[in-house]
This record gives sequence, structure tokens and C-alpha cells, in this order.
Amino acid sequence: MRYLITGHTGFKGAWLAAILKSQGHQVVGIALPALENSLYKRAELADLFDEEFFLDIRDRNSFKGAMKSARADVAFHLAAQPLVRESYKTPIETYETNVLGTLNFLDGIKSSGINASVVITTDKVYKNKNLLRGYTELDELGGHDPYSSSKAAADIATQSWVASYECKNISIARAGNVIGGGDWAADRLIPDLVTAFASGSTAKIRYPNAIRPWQHVADCLSGYLALSDLMLNKGVSGEWNFGPAIDTDTMVSKVAEIAANAWGGDASWEPAADLQLHEAGYLLLDSSKARQELNWQDKLGFEDSIKWSVDFYKSVFKGESPRDLLLEQVDRFLAL
Repeated sequence: MRYLITGHTGFKGAWLAAILKSQGHQVVGIALPALENSLYKRAELADLFDEEFFLDIRDRNSFKGAMKSARADVAFHLAAQPLVRESYKTPIETYETNVLGTLNFLDGIKSSGINASVVITTDKVYKNKNLLRGYTELDELGGHDPYSSSKAAADIATQSWVASYECKNISIARAGNVIGGGDWAADRLIPDLVTAFASGSTAKIRYPNAIRPWQHVADCLSGYLALSDLMLNKGVSGEWNFGPAIDTDTMVSKVAEIAANAWGGDASWEPAADLQLHEAGYLLLDSSKARQELNWQDKLGFEDSIKWSVDFYKSVFKGESPRDLLLEQVDRFLAL
């Protein structure tokens, strides 16, 4: 089959393309040009794509034209401004990209011939009440920071679009905090940790007591693929959570400790001393719907997800090829 990935030069997009090509599919990408310090660039992944379009998804006509030219069977809309702290700095651009970009994607589906489309939002679309039971797809949406609220707005807009135009080929996927090799984005826990470890400095960790639904990127993406397969085969749609089994023993500090042990040597961390911007204290997802109706579940547990990620970065810092490491981990994951 032929798959379209928007945001294909991002972390998730690069991993998704590698998985799809390993499975023998054709892949088309639409995104902004890749950042130099990205998995797409560092692993030289351009040849994974049968066709690429580099444009701003806020440009409606160009975006819709590229979607039509992609001739895809399935589309995953990953393109977004994905960082909470960046959204405080660039709120208008964040809303434009995450809300208007999503609406442009939805509008483009109508003339594209795409049979199944998955709009990727986030676990942060839920109005956070610091619940430990895990948010379900029926819980109230909201968002304190510009990133969270923009993704909640995109989620609501997608639901409205589906209801207004009776679109049976559009679903929404809400995932948790994904980790994995090759994510070099600023202000993300694993990249911050391994960068400090590699330089021999002590990592400074924000919100050490925060609880998050940590999940390896390959597990998350396998959920997206399970959803698109069922959409094609049985015409399902709706909203779907994709997160690990609920576990309240997944604090940021525990991730840091496991990562430091996996790195070895003198790797260490400590809480950041400076005042931090608001982020939720507890955030967990109830993914029972996906487990029951899609027969999907994680292959990697909490500790293995961290260890796989750290192993990737350690090997990169030793001079190994990011591309070889990515493809090796994809093959190993698919064989589980």
C-alpha cells in the first residue's frame, strides 16, 4: 500500500517511515525541511520516501495539492508544533500550525482518494485534573498551555468535521510520552539526559515527581497502524488512546535513574533549580479500548523502552551509524 505521512521529517515520522518501508510499503512525506539535528537528517532517511513535498501545512492550497498528488491509500497527520515549552514562546504559530494545519489536512482528504486517515493529537488534550485512574476517550478535553490547548482544539475540530461531513475515513489517535532513539528535540527528557551523560555533566531534570505514560515510539506507532488497518477492513473511526498499561510508578525521576544506570559510568542527574513553566503533575492514559477492539498492546515494557532508547544514543555517541541503529531496532521490534 501507499502511505502518506505529514511531518515525516520529525521524530515519529522518521520511525514510522522506517517501519512502513521495512514492511514493504510505499511512503510519501509532507513536511517542513528537516532540522539539521534530526533523525531524518542524521540517519539520511530521504531514500525511504517514494516522494517528498517540503512545504508549510498552513499554506492550504499547496498542502491540499500535495495531498492529492501523493495518491495515498492511508494518511497519518503527524505534522505539528509538538513542544510545550516552545508553545509558550510562539503561541500564535503553535495555534496556526496545530489547528489550521489540521483543518487544511481534513479539507485535503476530500479530494485525495485517501481511504483511512489518522489525525494524531496527544494525551495532553484532556483537561488535566491530576487523575491517577487514566483518562478515557470520553473524558473532557481542555489544555492549560498553548500546546495542549491547540491540540485539544485540533481534536475538537476533527470531531466536528467528521460529524458535520459524515466522514467515515477519519480517526483520532491520542498517545502519551513517546521515547526512542533519534529524538534530539530540546526540552525532552531522554535527549536532555543522554546529552548531559555524554558530556560528563549532571543532567538537570524538570518536574522529577511528575508521572507520565512513557512508551517506546515503535509501540505507539504500532497502535496507529493497527487502527488504520481496522479502519480499512471494518470501517471503524472515532477517538483512540494509545498508551502503556497504567502504572503510577513511572515518575520522571525513575526514568532518569534507569537511564543513568543504563548509560553507566558516572552518569548522574539532579532536579533543576530554576523556576519552571506549568506542566501537569499526573498524566496517564486508559487505553483499554485499543487493547480490546484493536487487539493491540505494547511489546516493550517501561524499563526496556528506556534501555532501548539509551542503547541507541550510546551507540551514536560511540560513532555508530544512526541509520543502521534505527533499521536494526525496527527489525528487532517487528520480530518481537
